[in-house]
Amino acid sequence: MSGVGKVVSLGEAVARHVADGMTVALEGFTHLIPFAAAHEILRQRRRELHLVRMTPDLVYDQMIGMGCARRLTFSWGGNPGVGSAHRLRDAIEHGWPLPLEIDEHTHAGVAAAYCAGAARLPFGLLRGYLGTDLVQVNPRIRSVECPYTGERIATVPALNPDVTFLHAQRADRRGNVEIVGILGAQREAGLAAKALVVTVEELVDELPPAMNGIVLPHWVVSAVALCPGGAYPSYVQGRYGRDNAFYQRWDAVSRDRGTFRSWMERHVLGAPDHASFLASLGASA
Repeated sequence: MSGVGKVVSLGEAVARHVADGMTVALEGFTHLIPFAAAHEILRQRRRELHLVRMTPDLVYDQMIGMGCARRLTFSWGGNPGVGSAHRLRDAIEHGWPLPLEIDEHTHAGVAAAYCAGAARLPFGLLRGYLGTDLVQVNPRIRSVECPYTGERIATVPALNPDVTFLHAQRADRRGNVEIVGILGAQREAGLAAKALVVTVEELVDELPPAMNGIVLPHWVVSAVALCPGGAYPSYVQGRYGRDNAFYQRWDAVSRDRGTFRSWMERHVLGAPDHASFLASLGASA
């Protein structure tokens, strides 16, 4: 139960907890998106990953475009507020750079799957799928009969990632993590996983009492890595804002395969760590 030794570098955390072929979730809903963790996975050239995430966003557009994914379980996918996720679309429609299997859900479906995984149940239940077209294109959506009422209820298989990555405002040196603001499914995704790695803006000796804050206790956290600006270009409530201009620029960068590759080679693969990535963009989070 000890938290001793859980504070490591992000590079060490990825090397220790991510291997080719794993199921990997990087969660964060509108803010606290773990971009730094995604970039480190790319630097370490992991391949054949099954990526899981509500709203794939730019973070998975980048990972899919660099060829590290074989499968994607997701809800809505796009560049929020701007338009399509072009690398995601290219992989689905044209198999570039690699064919991509998809397991498409609604937000509620992914949340139900994470909740089931966190509870170590085989599947999650929800009402929203029956009678929709999504059931026709996703054979993993099924149904059961309620033993009490006889009602048919839609089901989704539980999600139990090999590793979940989260970003948070701060953690203490034992590995207790405080998350403030919009939660999405971060807590459930962390509890459902076999390993949980959290990047944080700040390390402190002791966390204060959490008034309406979510604390993930150290015994469910596998590793903590100090990574200021680790959610950029998304935002961290109370720390820095979302770089909306980045999301707008990304539309042009990601439309063309060559432009995308050159950008990733320069700013992500060519940067040894997240601080260097931010410096290459002239960004400060």
